[in-house]
Amino acid sequence: MAQPPSSKFEPFIPASAVIPEFTLRAVLTGAVLGIIFGASSLYLVLKVGLTVSASIPVAVISLTLWRALSKVGLRDATILEHNIAQTAGSAGESIAFGVGATMPAIMILGFDLEVARVMLVALLGGLLGILMMIPLRRALIVKEHGVLKYPEGTACAAVLKASVDEVSRQAASPSARAEMAAAEAAGLGKSPGAKVVFAGFFVGLFYKIAMAALKGWKDIPEKVFGAPLKGGSVGAEISPELVGVGYVIGPRIAAIMCGGGVLSFLVLIPLIKFFGDGVPVPIAPGTVPIADMDPYDIRRAYILYIGAGAVTAGGIISLIQALPTIWHSFVAGVRDVRAAQGDTPAADAVPRTERDLPLKFIGIGIVVLMTCIVLAKPLQMNLLGAALIVVFGFLFVTVSSRLTGEIGSSSNPISGMTVATLLFVCLIFLLIGWSTPAYYVTALSVGAIVCIAASNGGTTSQDLKTGFLVGGTPKLQQYAILVGAFASAVLLGPILLRLNDAATVYVPAAQVAPAGLHAKVSTLDALEREALQGPQARDDAAEYLVWHKPDDVGGPAGKYFVNERGEAVWFVDPGINGAYSQRPDGTKVQKFAAPQARLVSYIIKGILDQQLPWALVLLGVMIAVVLQMSFVPALAFAVGVYIPLAASTPILVGGFIRWLVDRRTRRKAAYAAMNDEQFTAESDKSPGVLLASGYIAGGAIAGIAIAFFAGVLSDFDAAVTAWSAANNPFYGGAYADLLALIPFAAICVFLYLVARERLLKPKQ
Repeated sequence: MAQPPSSKFEPFIPASAVIPEFTLRAVLTGAVLGIIFGASSLYLVLKVGLTVSASIPVAVISLTLWRALSKVGLRDATILEHNIAQTAGSAGESIAFGVGATMPAIMILGFDLEVARVMLVALLGGLLGILMMIPLRRALIVKEHGVLKYPEGTACAAVLKASVDEVSRQAASPSARAEMAAAEAAGLGKSPGAKVVFAGFFVGLFYKIAMAALKGWKDIPEKVFGAPLKGGSVGAEISPELVGVGYVIGPRIAAIMCGGGVLSFLVLIPLIKFFGDGVPVPIAPGTVPIADMDPYDIRRAYILYIGAGAVTAGGIISLIQALPTIWHSFVAGVRDVRAAQGDTPAADAVPRTERDLPLKFIGIGIVVLMTCIVLAKPLQMNLLGAALIVVFGFLFVTVSSRLTGEIGSSSNPISGMTVATLLFVCLIFLLIGWSTPAYYVTALSVGAIVCIAASNGGTTSQDLKTGFLVGGTPKLQQYAILVGAFASAVLLGPILLRLNDAATVYVPAAQVAPAGLHAKVSTLDALEREALQGPQARDDAAEYLVWHKPDDVGGPAGKYFVNERGEAVWFVDPGINGAYSQRPDGTKVQKFAAPQARLVSYIIKGILDQQLPWALVLLGVMIAVVLQMSFVPALAFAVGVYIPLAASTPILVGGFIRWLVDRRTRRKAAYAAMNDEQFTAESDKSPGVLLASGYIAGGAIAGIAIAFFAGVLSDFDAAVTAWSAANNPFYGGAYADLLALIPFAAICVFLYLVARERLLKPKQ
């Protein structure tokens, strides 16, 4: 049973106290940090399909920044100002997941990744999720305090309370003062060691620049095996952000993910090579004989479909497992909202800590957003699609908000909710005959907006829980997260496009279609002309007609540049989900796997045009079923099957370091008496997690910066690559794969030592 709101509960800052809260500097700090962590989260979801919570790192950086500025004469920020900053800053991460998990699918479906489309989806989905969640606050945060834990929000509140300024100390409630005294006596909850986050950020930043931009060492050491395991391979993308992800998610999920990669690269690919090596002709959906394929060719032709089936099944299984909770959450949420609104006192009698945005404002806001969704041409939306957004959006925002309180953001099955939305939407479209490519965009827009809304609804719940614990004003937090969501949504679209453009390869059409390809010029839009971008533009400055080829007849589906006679000249292989990692001049680029987005495209095309290789997809489904029958979380394993083993190996390393650290920490007297939940909460704000968060932000931001400057610095990059290949044994040569592990080992050892508090030890 839910507990009624208790008058005995006292937040850190009582309702009667008034201290600085919604200030310009707090909102700007949160918005800027939200953009930074949103960009790093977008980078992560494109690489491995995962994000990690940004609330604690944003809170810690805000604490450190304003504490440092107070040393030079500026006023230190209050705990409520820091709460506003982390609230505004956390919106970027949740929006980034929805954008990265859905919008790149538009290219696989044969359309352009237009900046207006991405920005609209991010903005409308983000704001819609926030507005739909706000009426749930009294029901979920207040009435069920003590029942719904909201682990990330509770941990963030603990971080904020651990390093308060003097103004906040003076305004603290009696219970808060007693809590501070107890924490100091126990030796816990002191300064969060914010310098650790900055140390991790700069280590990750400079490591990634030295490796990826300056070619200091090989970025993916690997080994391809011969007989008797022909086709098998192992590798590791030795990036700081992936090690950080592994540390944050922990050893169990990291090991399960890596296990999926082992199945792909050391079992399935060698099996396909073993049985197909002697077949002289291509085996569909492959286009060349298996004997001529390397491990990554086999992965692109076959394993991706198996992985997509496994991820789809894993998402559905996780959703089915959560159905009782989902139904309970939805019914209880609707019932409690009615009761909470009925119990709301008159406006002039509402305590500061109970003031929400008025329902009238929320209702008008939702109507305005839905009107924009219907009228926005890039979304190709209709009234049915808008109605489905309202239905699934309200359902999954409610479910996400409650599930986040029960199991936390990291275990919230947003992917499963997105898959379910797309399955239902596409089946409805198929039943009424809407199966042409134009409806692909409509279905994707519905799924993307619902995905972002559900993700942001859960994040908003965590933030409001933090505010409830520290004594924030809900209305001001709601303003802050709307501002943060708007700022992140506006900038994530251009960042996504730039990441794609930087890794786009223009492949000669003769290479992908030796027999030649021709388009009917009369069917093409004469006004839609494009030229090559980036380094390849120097060799060909001509403008071409654009042809979106919808099928695989004669050559792969996708975007082509054709001349005035309709002859295909270039195949435009995108940076996200692309297949070609080498330009005609021999220079290499790093592609983004975007596993979630490819899954989305497979669901839409598989239902609406019914042309998927279902045998491979069903094989993946059966793998997920077998795993679930063995009590192994199918979704985490399935993601590992889908992404390259090189991406999940460093995640495993990070998880192993976390296991070593937690095992040692458990032996300390201060932690021995804690139960698992208490220990996890304390561990989630430990120096190791903070350093890992810094690794994630620094490495990802460096990767984005390198991608942004790829076209400008192409000559420098080519020169450095050539010099390093000839003269740097860490980058080229017989021992490069082994030597490259030395700097990687160094950042792993540094992470272990900081996590053990042997280095950068927080102040006592």
